[in-house]
Amino acid sequence: MTPEQRLARLGVTLPPPFKDEANRVRALRSGQHIYMSGHGPLGPCNTPYVVGKLGRELTTDQGTEAARLTGLCCLSTLRTYLGDLDQVSRVVRVLGFINCAPGYNTPSNVLNGFSDLMIEVFGDAGRHTRSAIGVAELYADMPIEVEALFEIRG
Repeated sequence: MTPEQRLARLGVTLPPPFKDEANRVRALRSGQHIYMSGHGPLGPCNTPYVVGKLGRELTTDQGTEAARLTGLCCLSTLRTYLGDLDQVSRVVRVLGFINCAPGYNTPSNVLNGFSDLMIEVFGDAGRHTRSAIGVAELYADMPIEVEALFEIRG
């Protein structure tokens, strides 16, 4: 089953893609890799769908859902850039920044929402290396920001 077929089977509709700013791009191809700029659970006007710090306004479950939404935003950018997700051969690397209140020490659990989505969409090719880091602040008080590296077919 292809990634596009998996999305359809899951009944997932990707959010509208971001528009690139004048001084940066959301995705960049270098060889067989697509480097993704930081993505969060943001709407098309850079308005967060979810705000708050983990361990203060948000629970781990709410953060995990925000991470899944961040993954959907990332896939939207990727699809816009490539034309379809079937060109992706592997999710290589994920780096998650989790907006945490002092004492919240399980940011990796939040990032599971992103990682689980990648496996749902890409199967075994969605398994990736990753790191999750707790940070004091993120843009517009987003709970999560993710950078990702994807390998694409030749």
